[in-house]
Amino acid sequence: MHKPIKLYEIAKTIRSKNAGIHFLTFDIIFEKGEDYEKVKKSGAIHRKMISEIYKVPEEKVVGFYEYDPGLAIKATIERPLVSGDVGDSDIYGCQQYAPLMELEIEGD
Repeated sequence: MHKPIKLYEIAKTIRSKNAGIHFLTFDIIFEKGEDYEKVKKSGAIHRKMISEIYKVPEEKVVGFYEYDPGLAIKATIERPLVSGDVGDSDIYGCQQYAPLMELEIEGD
């Protein structure tokens, strides 16, 4: 049995950004097809996991996509607060990816 690896160790890019003022989108992009397939086959990243990490009801995860040609996984959630609203700590949504970085992916 192999030791789990952190997502940041195998993903080329992990990022977040606004998708309009009401949504946040997360992109996980891989450089190598084998890394993308490993993560995809592990089942570690899915709609419910996004819901749990970002503490939103699962129905607020409005999009979840595995995009094979781009070696990418994308998820979109409704923002808890509208971008720029009182209490919004990240107006551009660009710092919300951090919880994904530490996600553990089981080895082969």
